[in-house]
Amino acid sequence: MRISTAQFYESSAANYQKNFANVVKSSEEASSLVRVNTAADDPVGASRLLQLGQQASMLDQYTANINTIKATLGTTEAVMSSIGNVLQRARELAIGAGNGVYTDADRQANAAELGQIEEQLLSLMNTKDESGKYIFAGSKGDTAPFSRNSDGTYSYNGDQATLNLPVGDSMSMATNSTGWEVFQQAINTSRSETVQTAPVVDDGRVLLSDGVVSSGATYNNRFRSGEPYTVEFVSSTQFKITDGSGNDVTSEASQNGVISSKDATTQSFSFRGLDLSLNVKLKAGDTDPDAVIAGHSFSLSSKPDSFNATRSPGNPSTAQITASTVTKPEDYTGSFPAGGAVLKFTSASNFELYASPITADSQPVSKGSLAGSTATAAGVDFTLSGAPQAGDQYVIAVNDHQTQNILDTVSQLRTALLAPIESDPALAQRFSTELNAGIANLTSGSEQLSNALSSVGGRGAALDTQSESNGSMTLANKQTQSAIRDSDPAEVMTRLTLQQTMLQASQLAFSKIAQLGLFNKI
Repeated sequence: MRISTAQFYESSAANYQKNFANVVKSSEEASSLVRVNTAADDPVGASRLLQLGQQASMLDQYTANINTIKATLGTTEAVMSSIGNVLQRARELAIGAGNGVYTDADRQANAAELGQIEEQLLSLMNTKDESGKYIFAGSKGDTAPFSRNSDGTYSYNGDQATLNLPVGDSMSMATNSTGWEVFQQAINTSRSETVQTAPVVDDGRVLLSDGVVSSGATYNNRFRSGEPYTVEFVSSTQFKITDGSGNDVTSEASQNGVISSKDATTQSFSFRGLDLSLNVKLKAGDTDPDAVIAGHSFSLSSKPDSFNATRSPGNPSTAQITASTVTKPEDYTGSFPAGGAVLKFTSASNFELYASPITADSQPVSKGSLAGSTATAAGVDFTLSGAPQAGDQYVIAVNDHQTQNILDTVSQLRTALLAPIESDPALAQRFSTELNAGIANLTSGSEQLSNALSSVGGRGAALDTQSESNGSMTLANKQTQSAIRDSDPAEVMTRLTLQQTMLQASQLAFSKIAQLGLFNKI
């Protein structure tokens, strides 16, 4: 086999170009110390670097989300702590008002301070964050979560949605605490009521309080299942309790319904999770206490659901709903929307009741026509103050009295302290019951707030742990990227030196071959 001069020339030239390209590439790598600049440099490594880059971007976003949540939680914690301090002051005022030496003027002074506390609480519960969003409104950040109704009660206008942000590959964290869970779910201890049924005209001899719930579980399981109850006094020292079915359940009351004849003015007893107080006050000339006390009776039951109806601002008419009463309990229990309703007039006399909120797919749960000024829907009579028009809408909020907003608790306490009670045992007893219920509800509200504050703290601790985990992953990501992408300086310089030597050798060989020719040998 013969090899021509041309083949030698072409081979040497190709070898020279290859060595030159290697030197250029190694020189660039030596200056940048980056091994993988394109996918052609290392296809597998380039693919891995792409994955690592995406992971690094996600870790950066997790860090930003964690910082956002921490800022929101910090604001929330500060506001909750302030609310807790305000509630503690309200509780101190309520306890002080129960002092036996306090006059009506003293209690009214406490009521004035409670009024300021009420306004302060409303402002704190409507706090905005640094972006101008209400922190307790759920997903309705542009809507003030709490507002005062025309009757002095308060409504929650937000929702129960929590806004979650991812803080790890498999972990999301709530950024907010809704006003519903923080302030609306405090257990209401004032859920029962008593009504004197005999004598028809109250003679002031027997006063029975509405009661304060001492055990929510017992009250819900035992008391609610047997109501309404009848409390009947058979003598000045004994009363009997019968349930709604006529069964004698007196044995479940403390002391079996026996009261002291020696100190009958300050009696209290417990019954199925409810604490009640009574005042037996004989009048001058009552020589036979048993005869004048026997026959007094009271109806004892849970407070019926109440309603707050709000007129929509865009209503064509000025008609208002002035009263709402359950008239058909079976229909109410079976069909009235538990989460609230919307009463919508389709004409001046016809209306429809929808579950709140109304959507495009909403179907009415009840329909009807006005009877005079009353609209009856799902067992509830709604009384209107004027003539409605087509398009009128009224938002109906239901209060089942199971829970109570702390704003309503403070408002009710303030109202109770404003009432004069001196020289009136009946009013004094009613005030005592309202005061005890208010203090218990303040305690319940504070406990609910404490639970929410603990939740905020728990999320903060979880964020710290997740932040450390993300930091470790970020460090590992950077190290892995560096191992794949970056060059070893010693290895690069050694390789460059070798390639430069090879280039010089190929240059020398090429120059020798280039001088070869047929006539060089003649």
